[in-house]
Amino acid sequence: MFRGITSHDYYYSLLLISFLLVSSAISSAYSWGVLNVNYKYAGRQRSFSDLIEHDSHRQLRILAGVDLPLGGSGRPDGVGLYYAKIGIGTPPKDYYVQVDTGSDIMWVNCIQCKECPKRSSLGIDLTLYDIKDSATGKLVSCDQEFCYAINGGPLAGCTANMSCPYLEIYGDGSSTAGYFVKDIVLYDRVSGNLETSSANGSVIFGCGATQSGNLDSSNEEALDGILGFGKSNSSMISQLASSGNVKKMFAHCLDGVNGGGIFAIGHVVQPKVNMTPLVPNQPHYNVNMTAVQVGHDFLNLTTDIFEAGDRKGTIIDSGTTLAYLPDMVYEPLILSQQPSLKLQTVHDEYTCFQYSASLDEGFPNITFHFENSVILKVYPHEYLFPFNGLWCVGWQNSGMQSRDRKNMTLLGDLVLSNKLVLYDLENQSIGWTEYNCSSSIQVLDERTGTVHLIGYHYISSACHLNAQLIIILILLVTLLHYLDN
Repeated sequence: MFRGITSHDYYYSLLLISFLLVSSAISSAYSWGVLNVNYKYAGRQRSFSDLIEHDSHRQLRILAGVDLPLGGSGRPDGVGLYYAKIGIGTPPKDYYVQVDTGSDIMWVNCIQCKECPKRSSLGIDLTLYDIKDSATGKLVSCDQEFCYAINGGPLAGCTANMSCPYLEIYGDGSSTAGYFVKDIVLYDRVSGNLETSSANGSVIFGCGATQSGNLDSSNEEALDGILGFGKSNSSMISQLASSGNVKKMFAHCLDGVNGGGIFAIGHVVQPKVNMTPLVPNQPHYNVNMTAVQVGHDFLNLTTDIFEAGDRKGTIIDSGTTLAYLPDMVYEPLILSQQPSLKLQTVHDEYTCFQYSASLDEGFPNITFHFENSVILKVYPHEYLFPFNGLWCVGWQNSGMQSRDRKNMTLLGDLVLSNKLVLYDLENQSIGWTEYNCSSSIQVLDERTGTVHLIGYHYISSACHLNAQLIIILILLVTLLHYLDN
């Protein structure tokens, strides 16, 4: 007990603190940041089948042709990774959507959908969008400019009094279909250091009415939809930028160990990031890789291994879990490990071995070189991960996954986690730097010229939050009972 505080005052002080804790917990439940992100696998053991299934579906999304009316778009699947909570409509409702740099639209499941998931094992509440519940929701008709643009012209059989439809069919047979709507999307605008104020913008997004395959109700780790941050004009970042609400720049820093991270829209000024140009006329975040270095030695690679184009070249994609390399790059990386190790294959996919010494002292750093002298260094403790008493190699052979992908380099979370990755669509460039994703970054306020901090966020699951509230409420009841007596 503090000196100068009576017993009665002490318990009232505890009561006040408890109410503040409740207020803080409730505030956390409804605060969704700029943008708060979470990692589905945080604190959980990921199986090899989970990782391979996720990346296989992910690469199908990137590479498979998509039927009209959408092109070059993506989808969430049953083993997605990072997601955010956003508000949609008037009054706003919360939706959990996968943050996806490989997708060009935003869509959420809608009230008409009979096959959509109704619950999720992630500890979050799923919500079906109902345009009738929003005072600002409007249908997008077939004669509107957006519908023409997304289809490359008028869509056959789609008349002015009909809603503009969307349909995506994926290589694994999954599909999502529905229609476009326009409504208010809420986001938090930076107003000070680690402070935000509510802002909103009108966004056209897909209203999912029919789902099949890995998108239907059989998906246990379901989300409400997907938040596309791709390059096309239909993505959320492009729509907000075209209306003058934001700069066409965003950054993410994903913490794959603790979960959560930083996802910000705007001009990041700290940390400093070296940028490399995006390859023109490519649907994804393609970059020009120039060399691969193992320790101090450069691999002797033919120039065609770095050529950009259809189903080849290098793609940066935070939605992919591992890293996929062409055979000419993959084989030297595997063979460069200590020759005395007894290698074994686990689940027909991973090269694993027993090792008890320091990883960073016993294995080489792998450094990828890009145009403009930008490098991406991957340390042994990042590309090697533990599994059942073994250490396994995170590099995967692109050719073993599919013949169509044998010449592709796909760099996912294995190399991107705990790095700030900056996407500058204003200048068509991308860059990254090693960073502590549990800290904060500095973003420029374009209106005032001031610089503000944006911090790390983690979305607590509903079950975790409820447990916190129950404990606090029990404390409150106990204190009130004591005071009454």
